[in-house]
Amino acid sequence: MARHREAAAADGAAACMMDILEELARIGAEEAGTELPGTERMAAGTKAQARMMAAGPETQARTAAAEADSGGSGERPGKAEARRGDAKEQPDMAGVPAGVTRLLYDEAWLDAQRHLEARLAGLGLETRWDRTGSLYGRLPGRDGGRTILTGSHVDTVRRGGRYDGAYGIAAGIAALDALNRLYGPPRRTLEVVSLCEEEGSRFPLSYWGSGNLTGRYGPADAGRYRDADGATLEEAMHGAGFGGESLPDPRRHDLDAFVELHIEQGVVLERTGDDVGIVEAIVGQRRYAMTLAGEANHAGTTPMGLRRDALAGAAEMLLAAEKAAREHGDPLVATCGRIEVQPGTVNVVPGEAAFTLDVRHDDAAGLDAFCSGLLRTFGAIADRRGLKLESTLWMDAAPAPMHPGLAAMLEASAAGLGLCSRRMASGAGHDAQLLQGICPTAMLFVPSRGGISHSPLEYTEPEDLKRGLAVLMDVLYELAYEERVP
Repeated sequence: MARHREAAAADGAAACMMDILEELARIGAEEAGTELPGTERMAAGTKAQARMMAAGPETQARTAAAEADSGGSGERPGKAEARRGDAKEQPDMAGVPAGVTRLLYDEAWLDAQRHLEARLAGLGLETRWDRTGSLYGRLPGRDGGRTILTGSHVDTVRRGGRYDGAYGIAAGIAALDALNRLYGPPRRTLEVVSLCEEEGSRFPLSYWGSGNLTGRYGPADAGRYRDADGATLEEAMHGAGFGGESLPDPRRHDLDAFVELHIEQGVVLERTGDDVGIVEAIVGQRRYAMTLAGEANHAGTTPMGLRRDALAGAAEMLLAAEKAAREHGDPLVATCGRIEVQPGTVNVVPGEAAFTLDVRHDDAAGLDAFCSGLLRTFGAIADRRGLKLESTLWMDAAPAPMHPGLAAMLEASAAGLGLCSRRMASGAGHDAQLLQGICPTAMLFVPSRGGISHSPLEYTEPEDLKRGLAVLMDVLYELAYEERVP
């Protein structure tokens, strides 16, 4: 399995990958100190959630279904410490753009996709677009038939980093080019995809690319969603030159496997010193909107024992959630990301509190049991305090297991390359969780410095990027040239 370690470097695959990453980082780059205009100053996640909670039940349910968005070896002293480093080891940020912003169908997004199209064509790969603007590069197989797919998403969060999504695309392009030059056409067709959207940064939905590819969405759904400026997804799509029936339907029925290479976006691999992570499952998610109604009253004349303080009740509930999650243990996590209080006046006992709750776990039964138990606890707290509790489950995404046979292939490849790997869950959502519903799917992580992502400070060491590329090349060779599809 380790046949490509030297080939990946000697044949220029690593250099090709790094060049593409650098090129994409310049497309949509924003200079330090620039300010987003108007409503864009609000954080994208807060905006999307606010629009979601204001939307009707049908929109909430459809978006929630597609939005769903660790274990093993001991730490190897030296490598983990070297990766963690200190502030002096960070890349010199002087003169470096503050971040990268490529939102679905905006100018930077279109420039990036067109640049990738030229790159693919220049390497001799066949190119095609689907109706939603996802871009494919194809290396036809000698035997025709079905396809092995790799790649990731080209869009970013606002002022995001240069590796999230882009790494999987750049590595996929470099891998197909190198394999073609080393071995010629594969037996089974190889493709790399630059998926049009995953992040949910412009419209109140996520996974527009992989959602259309898998049939979760359809192009006809585009009229349902509007961005912060009121433009519909359909209008933006047509404005960028997509959505017409002359372009191929995005739905795929010909995939034998999908392998997504991605930065971890967490701190586990860096802390343990492992080279790569083999994802066993992408966690399931439940998201709730909770509202507590009490009684607003004078802060000075209402005795403590006679208060129906909604904020105090919410605080007790959130501490109970934290305690329960800690007692349950990893990888389950529970988070309140937003709380709002009414009337929000310094001298008034809060009469209403609304907060969010995000619970994630890689085990479906465990996620269900934890949430059911926590809601019972919340109900008991509300009853004791004389509060009325309303809870709305607006996202319920099941855990997405990766294919065990493909995971074993990634693990064997890493071992053959002399790399240390660990099995782990992904706490973030990825396109792979949708693809696993239609074909065997695997996901490979490389370390993220400091666990930082969705930030200009997002960084992965070049050597770590190259290790991930080498593993990807190995597995794509096994799948497409030797046709060892599990």
